Amino acid sequence: MNISQFLRSFIPHSAPVSLVETLRSGLAGGVAILLLALALHYLPQHNFPLLMFASMASSTILLFAAPHSPFSQPWNLVGGHFVSAIAGWICSLYIADPAIAAGAAVGLAISLTYMLKCLHPPSGATALAIVLNAAQFHSMGWQWGAIIVIANVGILLLLALFINNLISGRHYPMSHVAHSYPKTGQLAAPEQEDIEWAVAQMDSMLDVSTEDLISVYSKAAEHAATRRNPG
Repeated sequence: MNISQFLRSFIPHSAPVSLVETLRSGLAGGVAILLLALALHYLPQHNFPLLMFASMASSTILLFAAPHSPFSQPWNLVGGHFVSAIAGWICSLYIADPAIAAGAAVGLAISLTYMLKCLHPPSGATALAIVLNAAQFHSMGWQWGAIIVIANVGILLLLALFINNLISGRHYPMSHVAHSYPKTGQLAAPEQEDIEWAVAQMDSMLDVSTEDLISVYSKAAEHAATRRNPG
């Protein structure tokens, strides 16, 4: 990468999303956080209060601004936060230095969620929160921490299922139904402007840049040509 390309990489990638989609994503996310806060406030508190994890705000951005992203799917949301919470709890118990425990917790959370196929970027903040507030969590017990995670994640998932499916053009969660594709010979090979047009028609934030889509298409086309003509 030369200097010019390096400097251009700092320019924001264009996001062909309409103003209407932008506004309704913001409204949906704001309403979700409001309802989550109200639910946590009015649910039975028992011995300790139900707190909202700050990481839920980051999850909300994914769930309502990029609901079709792989990171936003239910298993990623639920598994990501629970696995990260466990990573944070374990590191807070066995590592005395907060800085080392914080790094270990987030690193362990990344590795475990990768292996369990539930990578959810905001969940790293859940692991970090447990480490940084270890004294409070330890004094109140792991049951309290577990209840908070269950309440936060469970309510947010229900809100995502309800609100996203009220919005036209959204389907949450995304299905894994295999699509049938026409033979390559029946279609003209798309160029960059065709891919950019197709992305714009989706009117939804994609968790991948147009440049990456073009790169993926090029590699897939090369692989398909090699597979069909091995000689």
